[in-house]
Amino acid sequence: MKPAAGAAERLRLPREIKVLIAAAFVIAIGFGLVSPVLPQFAQSFGVEATAAAVIVSAFAFTRLVFAPAGGKLVERLGERPVYVAGLIIVALSTAACAFAADYWQLLIFRGLGGIGSTMFTISAMGLIIRLAPPGMRGRVSGAYASAFLLGSIGGPFIGGLLAGFGLRVPFLVYAGALLVAAAVVFFQLKDTTLGGRTKGPVQPVLPVREALRDSAYRAALVSGFANGWASFGVRMALVPLFAAAVLGAGPEVAGISLAFFAGGTALALTFSGRLTDSVGRKPLVLTGLAVNGIAMACLGLTGDVVTFFAVSVVAGIGAGILNPAQQAAVADVVGNERSGGKVLAAFQMSTDTGTIFGPILAGVLVDTLSYGWAFGLTGVTALAAFLMWTLARETLQSKS
Repeated sequence: MKPAAGAAERLRLPREIKVLIAAAFVIAIGFGLVSPVLPQFAQSFGVEATAAAVIVSAFAFTRLVFAPAGGKLVERLGERPVYVAGLIIVALSTAACAFAADYWQLLIFRGLGGIGSTMFTISAMGLIIRLAPPGMRGRVSGAYASAFLLGSIGGPFIGGLLAGFGLRVPFLVYAGALLVAAAVVFFQLKDTTLGGRTKGPVQPVLPVREALRDSAYRAALVSGFANGWASFGVRMALVPLFAAAVLGAGPEVAGISLAFFAGGTALALTFSGRLTDSVGRKPLVLTGLAVNGIAMACLGLTGDVVTFFAVSVVAGIGAGILNPAQQAAVADVVGNERSGGKVLAAFQMSTDTGTIFGPILAGVLVDTLSYGWAFGLTGVTALAAFLMWTLARETLQSKS
């Protein structure tokens, strides 16, 4: 029997979850502050566009490489200490970027920030799993994603304004915001049972090997890869190029299309989290993969700006339907009573791998064949994930 639709409605967000959501908003705002100025700052040291792009990739690369170690730290020290330490590392590395004297210093400092980023990302996932009641994990994941989305939308606008005072200023403001977020999380969660491993019994650890026996976790790894490929990789790397090369539009059209994608995601997040907790994880994951995959494949076939915008909205809706359900399914696999640092790290790595390699392979197809083939391959990755999920179990426990 399916859980009652009103069950999740009667539950209220725990105070600790609200703290994490607020911190996520601050972090996303700060990340958005530096994202529009980072390539320009890199080029101010006299390097070409490719070298400037490497600065952006360095952050994601160190996130991917350090993820297994981040998972081990969470299992040994606990979520809260690792979360706070991760924020402090990113804050210090970001402040150091503001004082970089040459390109190589900037590359090193930005890469070090990726280490802290993966620490607080994995820790945040663990905290949400530990704190969120099973019947509202979809709602919590949706609220957390919404905070990040809203911060990501507002951050670049504020960052562009701050850049008028100098390209180094956004980095300093971001560093300060991260320190504030770290202090808030440290003090607000200080008296919870998440203070650290030394204050209570050690939780049993869920090994990756055991998690891989779960069909839902295996499917989540594939859908995480597909989501990273489409929503974080190809969308950011190829959509601006497609708008210029095929549609003959300027960079403003590419920017508007990204905003339309974000708007579609925001629209879906208003209902997808609650549906995930009432209907189930699997139906929402399948729907999100289908909508996002078809829309991303169709992007390469659009021939005018209006259609391009419309398809971008649909692709964003698909991502907004997918993400809360996917996160909730992984949370169900780990459960409240176990520590799953390495399991969560592997899931994050699947997304980061898609983010890194998706644009590269799609770019090769653009150079050798066409944009249609590149976006089509993006749709194929979503189809592969869809097929994996058709064979996966439903993780939401039924209630009588």
